[in-house]
Amino acid sequence: MKPVGLPLTLLFALSLGTFSVQAQETLRLEDAIQQGLKNQFSIQIAKKREKIAENENTLGNAGFLPTITGSATKNYTVSGLNQEFFGGLRPPLVQSGVRSNSGNAGVAMAWTLYDGKGMFILRDRFGELQQLGAKQTETSIENLIALISTTYYDIIRQELRVNNFKKGLEISNDRLKLAKDRYEVGQGSKVDYYSAQVDYNEDKALLIAQEQSFTNTKISFNTLLVKDYKSDFQIVNTIDLLPKLTLSELKMSALSQNPTLIGAILTKKISDLDTKNVQSQQKPQIDLLAGYALSNVANGAGFGVEKGSSDVFNYGIRASINIFDGYNQKRRIQNAKINAEIAALQVEDLKNALLSALEKTYVTYENSMNLIQLETENYAIAKQNIDIAFDRFKVGIATSYELREVQRNAVAAETRLIEAKYAAKAAEIELIRLSGNLL
Repeated sequence: MKPVGLPLTLLFALSLGTFSVQAQETLRLEDAIQQGLKNQFSIQIAKKREKIAENENTLGNAGFLPTITGSATKNYTVSGLNQEFFGGLRPPLVQSGVRSNSGNAGVAMAWTLYDGKGMFILRDRFGELQQLGAKQTETSIENLIALISTTYYDIIRQELRVNNFKKGLEISNDRLKLAKDRYEVGQGSKVDYYSAQVDYNEDKALLIAQEQSFTNTKISFNTLLVKDYKSDFQIVNTIDLLPKLTLSELKMSALSQNPTLIGAILTKKISDLDTKNVQSQQKPQIDLLAGYALSNVANGAGFGVEKGSSDVFNYGIRASINIFDGYNQKRRIQNAKINAEIAALQVEDLKNALLSALEKTYVTYENSMNLIQLETENYAIAKQNIDIAFDRFKVGIATSYELREVQRNAVAAETRLIEAKYAAKAAEIELIRLSGNLL
């Protein structure tokens, strides 16, 4: 099946195609993602865990290679003698400070020739664990990319809202000046002047709160990239969407490419191999044994062997089998089978949750797309109403209350349009993440 997603560089180039004409200090989404992947501690930890899984996948760890151990000892003794013999056959033997020493050195080897195919099962298990580690790293990377992307567009949303409130404040300021001039020349009421002042202050308070939200979002974004939280940057404040995604293609892609689901499938395979490994322990194990030992002695006493050495080479085969262990082997096999069944159920549960998440996110995505069209029309009308109402207010046809309502409607319409675009973009990113196409 052709992937529903696009390569990462092309994916966001479509959404941010105007970046090339911006100044160098403009932070592109692609650059932010690269910084996050490089700096984020969670990604570094995931990669190191993946490396551990890779290091574990060796023939020696699976039991294919022999084990060879060497040993060496050296003993020294200082002793004394005081011996008397029957009948005076020999004069008494009296010695002190007699120094003797002995040494031993050897090499032993054990090589498993057959263990019920357990070593082959372990080799496959370590291979699956290595793949699982890679998928877990991929999951962490995709989750980080999605979070960085969503937060990046949240910054755009916050900046668009700031600009929207600034435009509303400009209208309130113009209205305040006009109301003040009318009041001072006696053509307007003091109530209209004070109402315009209150509305201006209200709009300014909204702008201050929105600017604070915008700043806090940028701080959170810098933290996500593991940068100085005070680091400032510019972005292009437009939210562009990709060509419309298709739910059926997203589902098919998710079932074959979602790294979390693939990780669960790998976990099930590992559980199946664990069951086979426990079952293999019911079969005999055959080991090839070999060894070589060398010993020497130096006796300082005045009798017996003064010096000597010996060496021994041995080899053979050892066969062992578990005959009875209190039914513990049977219990381990039963538990391994149950764990494999649990892993299979977890795969199905994850499939169900994944498809459900796709369905719900796609509903949000479609609704947001429809709202974008609706709110675009509303905003176009609201802007026209602002111009008409302000002209009517200048000539005294429209009241201050009427102008205020038209102004509120315009600000609200643009706010809803911004929210709809952001919701559609966030849902789009989530759909691509769920389908396993962010990488």
